[in-house]
Amino acid sequence: MTNLASSVPPIVADIPKPITIRTERSRSDRTYRGLAWGAGSGTLILLFAIGLFLLVYALPAFRSQGWSFFTRTGFNTEGAHPAFGVASALYGTIVIAVIALFIALPVSLGSALFISEVAPRTLFRFIPFKQMLTALVDLMAAVPSVIYGLWGFFILQPREAGIARWLSAHFGWIPIFSVQSPIFTSSAFIAGTIVGIMIMPIITSLSREVFSLTPVSDKEGALALGASRATMVRRVVLPFGKGGLVGATMLGLGRALGETVAVSIIISLSFAISPHILEGRANSIAALIALRFGYGGKALGIPALLAIGLVLFMFTLMVNVIASWIVESQRRRSR
Repeated sequence: MTNLASSVPPIVADIPKPITIRTERSRSDRTYRGLAWGAGSGTLILLFAIGLFLLVYALPAFRSQGWSFFTRTGFNTEGAHPAFGVASALYGTIVIAVIALFIALPVSLGSALFISEVAPRTLFRFIPFKQMLTALVDLMAAVPSVIYGLWGFFILQPREAGIARWLSAHFGWIPIFSVQSPIFTSSAFIAGTIVGIMIMPIITSLSREVFSLTPVSDKEGALALGASRATMVRRVVLPFGKGGLVGATMLGLGRALGETVAVSIIISLSFAISPHILEGRANSIAALIALRFGYGGKALGIPALLAIGLVLFMFTLMVNVIASWIVESQRRRSR
């Protein structure tokens, strides 16, 4: 019996070969890509150069104190046996930044939502109300730090000392509100309030910009289904802008950690780690560098300050990396 399959000639299919498409970038495109790549690479190189500079010039301080540099609270760079560390300054920096965020975040969030979702576009039919509020917030972000510091020292501090006295009298059973001395000026509480007022415009401006990007169809769909404006904001606007809000908050935190002039005007330097934020003693890395730069020991004065600056540099960099990771994770979840 003849095998029919073997008698049938094989069918050779003409398989088309893939076509390689080559695109030639224009000169303007190549120039733009080169400039963008150079700017990004230059930023990383500059960041690395700053860290390397601080590390090289801070090595004498690290060799002098060793690991005790990170646990010692005092700052004495003179004499035959210098003893200094970053513990109290780092603790004060974190305390002031946390107080600033605790004060600034609710006000900034409420202001951003009001401007983007509640405020009318015009007032009395001819006043651009929303545009005016946006410009005022951006203008507050441009006010110099020294202006905030002087305003806080002469105007806010005498009035906030009364608030601190009231908090101590009524909530002294809470450790952070208890005091051991009746001096309520030049405290971490007042410095944190000033820094909180300073970072409010930054958080508000960025959050408002993110909230304004919420798709109109999503908001109108929620309202059409019977949701109130508050429910629409809670279910649509806030989830959409969560990543941007985190990024704005972390950017404000970075500003709070590195604030120098306003904090140095307000606080009175103290190298004791104390949980009592209402007392008239505080510390900050940026303020310590500003107030002690130029003196404090011929051999180890400047290296000690640069070592403390290196700690602040790495801590701020770590905060920004964590913020970038949070924003990216929120973006992936939204996708």
